[in-house]
Amino acid sequence: MSYSELFALYPLLFPLVVTLVGLMVGSFLNVVIYRLPLMMESQWRKQCHEFLDLPAPEGEEPETVFNLARPGSHCPQCKHAIAPLENMPVLSWLLQAGKCRHCNAPIGIRYPLVESATALLSVLVAIKFGPGWLTAFLLLFTWALVVLTMIDIDHQLLPDDITIPLMWIGLMINTQGMLVDLQSAVIGAIAGYMLLWTVYWLFKLLTGKEGMGYGDFKLLAALGAWMGWQVLPAIILLSSLVGAVIGISLIVFRGQDRNVPIPFGPYLASAGFITLLWGDTLSGMFSSYLA
Repeated sequence: MSYSELFALYPLLFPLVVTLVGLMVGSFLNVVIYRLPLMMESQWRKQCHEFLDLPAPEGEEPETVFNLARPGSHCPQCKHAIAPLENMPVLSWLLQAGKCRHCNAPIGIRYPLVESATALLSVLVAIKFGPGWLTAFLLLFTWALVVLTMIDIDHQLLPDDITIPLMWIGLMINTQGMLVDLQSAVIGAIAGYMLLWTVYWLFKLLTGKEGMGYGDFKLLAALGAWMGWQVLPAIILLSSLVGAVIGISLIVFRGQDRNVPIPFGPYLASAGFITLLWGDTLSGMFSSYLA
């Protein structure tokens, strides 16, 4: 019996499998969200050091291995190595009451929230598109958006290590017309980048300030590569609307300084995911409203 036959025989099996995979992937995404920016900052310091030909600072500790695999997961307070049974997504956090079993230091609720959100978003994709290669690629797409959203919230940074491969994968799958035809994907990637690039320079010329980062250009280019140029107006409209509402709310209700930059990447990512799942419905609503 093939997998497709098995999933057809037991319709709930596929969403269940995707939920479990999503939880496990979400646990790994927490590692990526925390470590990738630190790895990038370390690499930037090293490159600046080499470019300026500076001597090594006195008393500097020997460089240690730090990547997505090493060192192993551990408590940041007591350095206790986290055993596999302590690293079960969501469940371990609940069983340990959100604390380290060794020193009782609190473990942020953000970890199980990222795991749960990753599982939920993955299931939505699985239900919408069903078993197949397209769903496998769209799960990668979804997980990348989760990582980009959280890193941008934390650091106002959208790493090229994620946005650029995401764009190329979108173009690759559309050589086979998995979501849109290749022409729409290529135009989507170009238009997505140039659209925000143009907005960036117009805003800078008018105000002398930078309204967004280059990572936003690349993220919208990636969304265009996956879903075609036709979805770009909906993504821009949704992300701008949500960004404006949240930005005004922060200023009015929390007294946040209006000069403090707000990352735009999370709104682009959210709008892109919503458009992926419900783009046809949104397009119909917009068309009927304009008519």
